[in-house]
Amino acid sequence: MSPDDVIDIGRQALTITVMLSAPLLLAALVTGLVVGLFQAATQINEQTLSFIPKLLSMVIALVATGPWLLQVILDFTTQLIVVMIPQIIGV
Repeated sequence: MSPDDVIDIGRQALTITVMLSAPLLLAALVTGLVVGLFQAATQINEQTLSFIPKLLSMVIALVATGPWLLQVILDFTTQLIVVMIPQIIGV
């Protein structure tokens, strides 16, 4: 196992992590922005007001992108176990 192999697997794992977290983070970001604009327009300064809309938007994003997220992580795990690890250890 060379350091290049470890770096390549780590890079792929970080890429997959970013891909899996992006839909939920974007949903929370957009919802927070909309709620922030609403709070600024109405001068309501309640900190807990944005919690429920963010939670609901993240649940909706998870339901909408869940099958894709599952497929991405399953493909990476299968490739890692079936292809990469045997190739690295020389089986």
